[in-house]
Amino acid sequence: MRFAVSAEQRQFAESLHELLARADTPAAGRAWARGEHEPGLKVWRELADLGVPALLVPERRGGLGASATDLVVVFEVLGHHAVPGPLAESVAVAPSLLAPELLPALASGELIASVALPPLVPFALDADVAGVVLRVRDGRTERVEIAEGPVRSVDAARRLFRVEPEGTPLGAAPAEAFELGVLAVSAQLLGAGQWLLERASAYAKQREQYGRPIGSYQAVKHLLADVATRLELARPLVHGAAVAVTGGEAVARDVSAAKVAAGEAAYLAARTALQVHGAIGYTAEHDLGLWLTKVRALTGAWGGAGHHRARVLAALEDM
Repeated sequence: MRFAVSAEQRQFAESLHELLARADTPAAGRAWARGEHEPGLKVWRELADLGVPALLVPERRGGLGASATDLVVVFEVLGHHAVPGPLAESVAVAPSLLAPELLPALASGELIASVALPPLVPFALDADVAGVVLRVRDGRTERVEIAEGPVRSVDAARRLFRVEPEGTPLGAAPAEAFELGVLAVSAQLLGAGQWLLERASAYAKQREQYGRPIGSYQAVKHLLADVATRLELARPLVHGAAVAVTGGEAVARDVSAAKVAAGEAAYLAARTALQVHGAIGYTAEHDLGLWLTKVRALTGAWGGAGHHRARVLAALEDM
């Protein structure tokens, strides 16, 4: 089974790009980091109007009944614009964990969910804005309350909360819940890496040294070409993992391989963008920092490279 982006998926992604380009997500992210949620929640409401929270909710529950392949197309755009909030948790993971009667509210955007899945996901992201906080433990789903937080993250817009040790049991948690969370984060990393590449390339055409744009120097061209290559090599792995989730074959292997590849490509994009921008990239006022810290946080979110490499190795040994 192959995954090629369809005309409908491409059109949806373009609509999403246009919406988020107008939404000033950098300003929303900075406000979110200060605990001022309204600008970010306004973005969420606009995403709900396009149907983003409804993606994986079944049609009979008011959703779109979309697939994992649709999910990665959308999350690459969300990562490109650094939208704040518990996106992977609410859009990708919660639909498979929530009670059916709560799914219509989730699909409409009225309800935001956060999820903890210890030990790999020990905290509930942005639980203070979530209407429901879930924890998956020993294959079971529980509804829990916030214990304390926020815990500081390298990305100030990621507000992490500890949850109470005991919760209200809701039922069995499907194994695909974790895989969907990893897949969504992998697509976010791709999108963030693409934004960093685009910004670095544009800045290389403007910044001059010795009377020439730095982008005209071969060394800089090679740096940017390496990033473009890594992103293009990671994208098929993410798309392939989405197909695996949809088809139910070699899910752990493919999803983990996608997370490793997307994380490494995005991290290279972040390092290169900072190198190209020079000292200005370190300033708090420059938007670059929002994406740099987002990538750094997402590379470790939902399992770091070590965990996912081990899963790939274990799957290969079992073949």
